[in-house]
Amino acid sequence: MSINHVSLSGNLTRDPELRTTASGTNVLGFGIAFNERKKNQQTGEWDDVPNFIDCVIFGSRAEPMSRFISKGSKVAIDGKLRWSQWERDGQKRSKIEVIVNDVVFMSKNDGGTAQRTTAPQAHSESSSVYDEDIPF
Repeated sequence: MSINHVSLSGNLTRDPELRTTASGTNVLGFGIAFNERKKNQQTGEWDDVPNFIDCVIFGSRAEPMSRFISKGSKVAIDGKLRWSQWERDGQKRSKIEVIVNDVVFMSKNDGGTAQRTTAPQAHSESSSVYDEDIPF
């Protein structure tokens, strides 16, 4: 058994891009950036090193979500990782992105509280995955 779960918080690096697949599924793509603290070996100081990751929301919540987030929005996301590979101009390319299940708006609303919304599951899991007995 393996677990594929990721939780991140950061700021949107660009405005979200909404598109629709040929089958009619809405897809919202955006990127987030978050910092990692690393010690600089030359100076001994701690530096903030930025990390950038692409995120995707599928389904009925993609379009409404596109109206609530924009470049610079602080969010916390929860989802799973997906690796993609393709070829462009004869060169193989790949990336890891987060398929988002849950979004928490970290920016405060007018009432001073964080806002929360849940994004849809990207793909429904096959029931056969859960057919095995758990040994504990």
